[in-house]
Amino acid sequence: MTMLSTLAAEVAAELKTREQTVAVSESSAGGLISAALLAIPGASAYFLGGGVIYTREARRILLDIPDEVVKGVLPLSEDYVTRCAVAIREKLGATWSVAEIGTTGPTGSRYGIPSGVCWLVVDGPVRRTRLIENAGDEREPNMWKYTQAALDLLLDAIRSQP
Repeated sequence: MTMLSTLAAEVAAELKTREQTVAVSESSAGGLISAALLAIPGASAYFLGGGVIYTREARRILLDIPDEVVKGVLPLSEDYVTRCAVAIREKLGATWSVAEIGTTGPTGSRYGIPSGVCWLVVDGPVRRTRLIENAGDEREPNMWKYTQAALDLLLDAIRSQP
């Protein structure tokens, strides 16, 4: 089994070296992205906070994104997840943010999206997005896959900044 600290070790090292910070808005990863970042000793140097934004009410209250702003926007879309990434980064004043929304399984979403689909967005000095499709319909393995993919995307963004 992969250790949480193993998933985030390189990201943490880069953030510490560059004296940059991160905030997280996650949904189907259920807190694993934040947990991985916090598993590294000295995480308070770079981790500002975040939340598991699993419901509309959580989005409204924790991200301060009202319904009118996302009216007609599919929740599992690049546009929606980008709004979440921008909101959490701005609310916490972080250099970077990671946002994730997906369908973990075993069934798809009420919007007709099958299991194993996830949108990831990293926002900061560089923006990166990634769509994961066909990850499968096993809930916990998908949570781990989405977490690893989110941290990989964040690492790529950090290393590619000007």
